[in-house]
Amino acid sequence: MDAIRADSIVKEYGDVRALDNASIAIEKGELFFLLGSSGCGKTTLLRCIAGLETPTSGRIFYGDKDVTKLPTHKREAAMMFQSYALWPHMNVGQNIGFGLEERKVDKKEIEHRVEEALEMVHLGGFGDRRIDQMSGGQQQRVALARALVVKPKCLLLDEPLSNLDAKLRLEMRSEIRRIVKENNLTGVYVTHDQEEALSMADRMAILDRGRIVQSGTPEDIYRNPLSAHVAGFIGETNLMEATVHSIERDDGVLQVRLTSPSGEFHGHVTRGNWRPSEGSKVLVSVRPEALYADNSGVPINRVIGEVTERMYLGSNVQYKVKGAGDLHWHVTETNPQSMREPGDRVVLTADPADVVILKT
Repeated sequence: MDAIRADSIVKEYGDVRALDNASIAIEKGELFFLLGSSGCGKTTLLRCIAGLETPTSGRIFYGDKDVTKLPTHKREAAMMFQSYALWPHMNVGQNIGFGLEERKVDKKEIEHRVEEALEMVHLGGFGDRRIDQMSGGQQQRVALARALVVKPKCLLLDEPLSNLDAKLRLEMRSEIRRIVKENNLTGVYVTHDQEEALSMADRMAILDRGRIVQSGTPEDIYRNPLSAHVAGFIGETNLMEATVHSIERDDGVLQVRLTSPSGEFHGHVTRGNWRPSEGSKVLVSVRPEALYADNSGVPINRVIGEVTERMYLGSNVQYKVKGAGDLHWHVTETNPQSMREPGDRVVLTADPADVVILKT
């Protein structure tokens, strides 16, 4: 396995700048996600790492080796595409061993490594099956085995689960992570699915218009977004404009007191080099699951409103609550024992640790 580094990558297609000084550093053995909406540049960055695209400027390193201009097949990386790209006229074993044949590997060695790869993806004994006899999930495993059979140091995955149904996607999340970890691979994984990234990644980078706007662990990015874009992209959040009333430090964390249409809010700043000035406008971000019913009468971080919509999802129930200033709050309650009805009055609150203050 190798560490991977991309330094100040710019990729232009005519007048379009797909990547704008994008830099990431991926540790050995790490499963790293590139995440963002369509057109943000995540697949372009993956293709630059794979050698399928050459950056307009910037450099790509595998370990200490500059591979920016090295052909794809010499990078000791394997890529798995969204479409799987399996040959229908070849059986499972032939599909998996095709890359080894191209490398002129001995036939006996190919047979051994194909069976080894099939065992890795829990398809032992399926080598003689036709591709059209395999389910979508099994075809996905075949494509994964084909990438693993060449014994790469790095595994690059471009939205590999997007063609699977919801149940199979859940199963394959843990499978892919298991395979990366058991085989000591460095994995780079592109997706637009936030849940997929949060459940699988060691670390991730969020891209927007060709730039990396935040990187870190899933927990850190979810709980401490640096911008309204990141807060809204990674999960659902409530955003409210407010005015800074006062600022203080508590255990090194910048605490901000605010006045808002809902009253006084206390929260914290996540951007370390930013200190909002008193009287300035800011955004308040509160996750739906951070809001909970509270009848204590404490006036801080308090939302008083009326339930306007309800959606029951089994493990949780989601409400829309209309509060002061005509603001609509999204609220998630887990394991509901009873449910509120549209028209019910509710009093909600959130802990200051769950209230994030962001630039407007």
